[in-house]
Amino acid sequence: MARVEVKQLLEAGVHFGHLTRKWNPNMAPYIYMERNGIHVINLYKTVAKLDETNEALSKIAASGRKILFVATKKQAKDIVAEKAAAVNMPYITERWPGGMLTNFVTIRKAVKKMASIDRMKKDGTFLTLSKKERLQVDRLRAKLEKNLGSISEMTRLPGALFIVDTMREHIAVKEAQKLNIPIFAMVDTNCDPRDVDYLIPSNDDASKSIDIIMTEVTNAVAEGLADRKSEKGDAPEGKSEKKDKTSKKKLTAEKPEPTTAKAEPEVKAEPVVVKATKAKADDLTKVEGIGPKAAEALVAAGITTFADLSKGEADKIKEILIEASSRMAHLDPTSWPKQAKMAADGKWDELKEWQDNTKGGVE
Repeated sequence: MARVEVKQLLEAGVHFGHLTRKWNPNMAPYIYMERNGIHVINLYKTVAKLDETNEALSKIAASGRKILFVATKKQAKDIVAEKAAAVNMPYITERWPGGMLTNFVTIRKAVKKMASIDRMKKDGTFLTLSKKERLQVDRLRAKLEKNLGSISEMTRLPGALFIVDTMREHIAVKEAQKLNIPIFAMVDTNCDPRDVDYLIPSNDDASKSIDIIMTEVTNAVAEGLADRKSEKGDAPEGKSEKKDKTSKKKLTAEKPEPTTAKAEPEVKAEPVVVKATKAKADDLTKVEGIGPKAAEALVAAGITTFADLSKGEADKIKEILIEASSRMAHLDPTSWPKQAKMAADGKWDELKEWQDNTKGGVE
């Protein structure tokens, strides 16, 4: 991943903050100085935070989860729409629909309504309507397309939110916090960084600043998607290797039938603990409600696979999260073992259906 240089950020005006009288004191660690009544952002910290954000977003994209980009301000909407569409991610650039996340089931119904209108036009039902009804349906379709067209492919809650200007998109922030969805954001000197999980201290008003940050972020997402594709491409080879191993096991099991005493030690010797150490840790973020930080805390505590998580108790999991960080005290792990059990058993369709019908993984 090509790292952006401080000089490039300086040329794009990323360092310009708000007027000193409008600042949020919690942004003090990211402010370099004050000049002519305007705060100047420390770009070295911006680069460090951008690297941290890109790494986390790349992991989420590689896990197959969607990242919802939100920017409704005039100077950001076109840039965000273009960059998000380039990596096939959903975005909101018009008015934020209230309950977009907390009432996701209703929003999905509106998206399905749009699809049903398209079907009417294909099968000829649309032509049977009167002229006035056709006009009303067309207006409804245009309105739905404007507000929800960009999220028509998003069939479940996103794995993360990327926001430009958390002050303007405060409703989106509150909804994401309620559902434990990780928040990534461009944070200016007038914003509160405590509302965000991964912040990028930067100018969120200038189009050049938004463009350079969005370019870096979407490049990281594209890299994560590329890693996911390469993993899928390698999967058939892995399967064939497993088949070869199982066929070899069958042959060795069949040969020593007359001397069963010798056969038993051989069969037991094959699945040694070495295989367990080689096994990769599962991507726990596929469980609704577990973000990258929560997954790190669980792995550090020895819960590395879906099978481990399915055997855990909600109270003990909660203790692990609180010990790792007090900021994760609001997480509710009640349904995590249930979801992990479905994932461990390979019931992905059943898990997806369960997650679509619940809000934020909370029954």
